This record gives sequence, structure tokens and C-alpha cells, in this order.
Amino acid sequence: TEADRAGEAVMRQLIKRSFPDHGILGEEFGSEREDAEYVWVLDPIDGTRGFIAGLPIWGTLIGLTRGGVPCYGLMNQPFTGERFFGDGEAAHYQGPHGSRRLRTRRKADLSDAILHTTDPRLFGEGTPDRQAYERVEKTVRLARYGADCYAYAMLAAGHIDLVVEADLKPYDIVAMIPVIEGAGGVVTTWEGKSAAKGGRIVAAGDKRLHEAALALLNG
Repeated sequence: TEADRAGEAVMRQLIKRSFPDHGILGEEFGSEREDAEYVWVLDPIDGTRGFIAGLPIWGTLIGLTRGGVPCYGLMNQPFTGERFFGDGEAAHYQGPHGSRRLRTRRKADLSDAILHTTDPRLFGEGTPDRQAYERVEKTVRLARYGADCYAYAMLAAGHIDLVVEADLKPYDIVAMIPVIEGAGGVVTTWEGKSAAKGGRIVAAGDKRLHEAALALLNG
């Protein structure tokens, strides 16, 4: 949308002014100096369909990597006035009801977990990825759809337990990695590798739940 492009253009201008040696990777305008030590990873409106529909489940994602490793991330929801941010060691919330430390929920069993995904159709009809996702959905207590980046924020805040996605780009996930890890959660690919380059992603509030989800996804 026009808002996506205008938002990213402003962020790029501010970064170039303050950090001229840093690189930038954004959804709208691609990459600049992607080989720099520090690279900002931007998604001005993650959840564009929700934004168009007037649903406050979208957010502005700003991530920072050092040597390719996510080291800081922020998700801002300007309509609700909420902000979720972290550096991998700690994560925090600021919003209409004050500020607090973010902590994920301790849930070890999939049968007691709440799962989110953007849309099961994104896994492809009848594909191995869709079948793998459905194994997880059939096991959890409750599955909900459509929250985009807000689902990761809710995981960091301890309201849900698991997010499973496929075909994410770096700008879809990099900002949320330090937030979730700082809150005590785990984010990897389905192969258990770094999620910094996107792909098939699983995020969990509890390491034990993450391991159980990986076992089902790869079963």
C-alpha cells in the first residue's frame, strides 16, 4: 500500500542520517549495504490485509542484526498504542496500561497449548507442509488464525504458546526474534536452525513445547 512505502521511506531516511555505515533490508525497497556489520530489517506494515480491513493486528516491525544475528527488535502497534521490544536478553511492553517485563508462558504439553498461524492455506493444499501443520493443529488445545506479527507479540506476552508459519521473509520475523527470546521463548526454522533468514518458522514460549512441535512437524 501507499502507507507501506511511505513508512519505509521515512525509516530509511532516519537510519541513513543517524547510522550512515549501517545496512538496510526492507520489504518495500530491498537491500542496501547488506554486508554491513549492522543491518536494519524493516517491515512498515506487517499484516497489510489486516491494516486494509481496519483490524488492529498489524504492526510496524524494526529489527537490527549484527553479523547476521538479530540483536534488537521492536513491534509497534500505533492504533492500540502498544509497543513490544527486546534485545534477546530481556523484553518489555509499553502501552495504555503501563509498562512491564514480557515473559512467555511455561507450557510443556501440546495438548494444553494455544496455537496461532496466519492462514493454514498458506501452507498449500495437500502439501507435506500442510500435512505437518495439521498434525500440530490436531494436537493442540486451541488454534486461531490471522494475527500476523501480533501473534508473536502475544506469545512473548504469555497469552499464547505456539506460532507455526511457512514461507516467511527476513523482514517478517527478524524483529520478533529478540523479543521472543528476551521473554524466554524459542524461535527457529522447522529444522531447528536460525530463523533470521525466514522460511518455515516455529516459535514457542517453552523450550519443551518447541521440541514437541518440531518432532510433529518433522514426523
